[in-house]
Amino acid sequence: MAFQRRRQSRAFDADSPWEENVIKIDRYAKVVKGGRRFSFAALVVVGDRAGHVGLGYGKANEVPLAVDKGIADARKNVLNVPCQNGTIPHAVIGECEASKVILVPASEGTGVTAGKMIRPLFELAGIQNVLTKAHGSTTPKNLLKAGIDALKRLRTPEQIERLRGVSVR
Repeated sequence: MAFQRRRQSRAFDADSPWEENVIKIDRYAKVVKGGRRFSFAALVVVGDRAGHVGLGYGKANEVPLAVDKGIADARKNVLNVPCQNGTIPHAVIGECEASKVILVPASEGTGVTAGKMIRPLFELAGIQNVLTKAHGSTTPKNLLKAGIDALKRLRTPEQIERLRGVSVR
């Protein structure tokens, strides 16, 4: 019994700016005396398409409960992403375990050039133009964590000026 990803994004409430996208649903089996007992895990990305994005992972005995737990976890882990003119301010590398993601700013009209697992992360963050390359393991959970790590490492020129005490321009 295969479970397909839900590719559509949906809003939490009618007036809420947050959208969620279920990236992957996994089924796990525990073998017990009477047979197999199944549980489910959901990998979820939430964002408002305006610079805020979060990643969550939820596990439960039913798919809807796992998705709800993943959404709640993602909303707890929301981070602010600096965007400039629809792209990222500078090139950056994010890592998690054996996965590595390279993000490069792109010019207007390029779009999000990324794999199907990591694309919703950038779209829900509000990044419209970016080039990505994944190296190493392409496990969805680690790939998304590497993408989040890369987004955490982004700095605006104003932040760099404050950190270093010099003028960048």
